[in-house]
Amino acid sequence: MSPDAPLHVTNVVLVHGAYADGSSWADVIAILQANGLRVTAVQNPLTSLADDAAATRRALDLQDGPAVLAGHSWGGTVISEAGDHPAVSALVYVAARAPEAGEDYGALAARFPAAPASAGLQHHGGFAQLSEDAFLESFANGVDAGRARVLYAAQGPIADTLFGERTTVAAWRDKPTYYSVSREDRTTSPELERFLAKRMGATTIEVDAGHLAMITHAPEIAELIMTAAGRVTS
Repeated sequence: MSPDAPLHVTNVVLVHGAYADGSSWADVIAILQANGLRVTAVQNPLTSLADDAAATRRALDLQDGPAVLAGHSWGGTVISEAGDHPAVSALVYVAARAPEAGEDYGALAARFPAAPASAGLQHHGGFAQLSEDAFLESFANGVDAGRARVLYAAQGPIADTLFGERTTVAAWRDKPTYYSVSREDRTTSPELERFLAKRMGATTIEVDAGHLAMITHAPEIAELIMTAAGRVTS
């Protein structure tokens, strides 16, 4: 749902995606805090959609007022599921999934060009993570090489079944939505991102970034979140 005049809020809750943790938002967090916002980064277990949504709802329960809820990548599925929480004033998607309730997201994604990163997915003992080459070259393309290797070391493995799970709600149908498309994304097709943003009627920006736009283009992502929080008027 496209916003009219965003509600002026102080709280922001950030939800990370697969192969990552809450620290992936660090650069954006610093900017938001410097602008007077109270920020919480959720630590998703990445074991199931229900577990991740529960972690997000617990963070929302602790807010002292309305909050902007932002998700990156898989985090978009999580905020679509948990974003019906009464504390949520707006939703921000960063190179993120945004399924309809009950939608087979894999079938939807298959209608768009395949992203190279998925070819590097490795499975071990019921969990999966990206190979080093896939992580550095596709998931973290555009990130400084040294920092990309640090992110790879902290990679969060996901349950094998995670991406096959389906949402029960689509919070974006009832909340103001914002979307950042990454033009150089090698993990999610930029064409798919544009489709999702258009389907939601989201206020949309595009950045010349790979999948980790909140790291390589933190000021732009922070500004989008601040816009959703009613902190940017121009």
